Amino acid sequence: MAKLDEQLTMLKDLTDAKGIPGNEKEAREVMTQYITPYADEVTTDHLGSLIAKKVGQENGPKIMVAGHLDEVGFMITRIDDKGFLYFQTVGGWWNQVMLAQRVTIATRKGDVTGVIGSKPPHILSPEARKKPVEIKDMFIDIGASSKEEAEEFGVRPGDSVVPYFDFTVMNNEKLLLAKAWDNRIGCAIAIDVLKELQGENHPNEVYGVGTVQEEIGLRGARTSAHAVQPDIGFGVDVGIAGDMPGVSDKDAAAKMGDGPQIILYDASMVSHKGVRDFVVETAEENDIPFQYDSMAGGGTDSGSIHLTANGVPSLSITVPTRYIHSHAAMLHRDDYENAVKLIVEVIKKLDRETVDKITFD
Repeated sequence: MAKLDEQLTMLKDLTDAKGIPGNEKEAREVMTQYITPYADEVTTDHLGSLIAKKVGQENGPKIMVAGHLDEVGFMITRIDDKGFLYFQTVGGWWNQVMLAQRVTIATRKGDVTGVIGSKPPHILSPEARKKPVEIKDMFIDIGASSKEEAEEFGVRPGDSVVPYFDFTVMNNEKLLLAKAWDNRIGCAIAIDVLKELQGENHPNEVYGVGTVQEEIGLRGARTSAHAVQPDIGFGVDVGIAGDMPGVSDKDAAAKMGDGPQIILYDASMVSHKGVRDFVVETAEENDIPFQYDSMAGGGTDSGSIHLTANGVPSLSITVPTRYIHSHAAMLHRDDYENAVKLIVEVIKKLDRETVDKITFD
């Protein structure tokens, strides 16, 4: 594996952390560690979203940059008499990417390794081989011989289960493979935005936020935006990369390495035209590559942020990513770095007059 520089070490620490919706503590602690040196104040809301405040100009417009801490995973619901674990998905999964995959159960006694069980093809009928196994029929094998032994390992209903995967720099070192890019890359962007604003004059107050429970309904974005009361909101997340076999341009046109995605529309929000136009103009002025995208399904934290109080002009900026909502996803380092650069350049120009013009024009 390639030697990890400071940025890659942060990305590895963020993606290695375990944090399904409702149990984001480990991911929050990692984000806190990395963002605190660049923040004037770090707090949490009552659901556990992290809010890091950096003041450029006191009482300037409030700019919120939010990535979500949680990743898709599972929750243990039952242990049977033979020690097999049954589970509930937490976040959206496609059953075909789940069987025979290694997982980690976070118990009160420490981590327990398991595998989502699968029948060998030798004992399946030709008809059965063609049918995907339903999630409700899946189980996790932790090598326990009984319910009592599983409980001795520390497992109990309600425990979090996360995919297991080693952070990997590919042979093309710009490409990074990891679990939980959705959405630790958004958390990394929030950290780096505050870092890049160190020593810079910016006419506003910036909030780098790690939200909770995005994957089950954009919940932490709602509570943290209520706490911040932003004037402008940016949801930073992964987007869909379509540059792979079997995906046409009409399904997903974005390509890894061609720049961050400006989201025009998704199921949670129509992007604010004033913010969108301002971001596009800033990208063009600074020769920062970007791509337009829209998604008929799904949404980002912007979907909750923009409905806060009297409304918050908001935009989603995403990093094109392959294989999201599975054990391992892939993205391009340049897209991540250009997303940071774009947001920083935008923030530098968001003074009160500009924010008012965007809001009320």
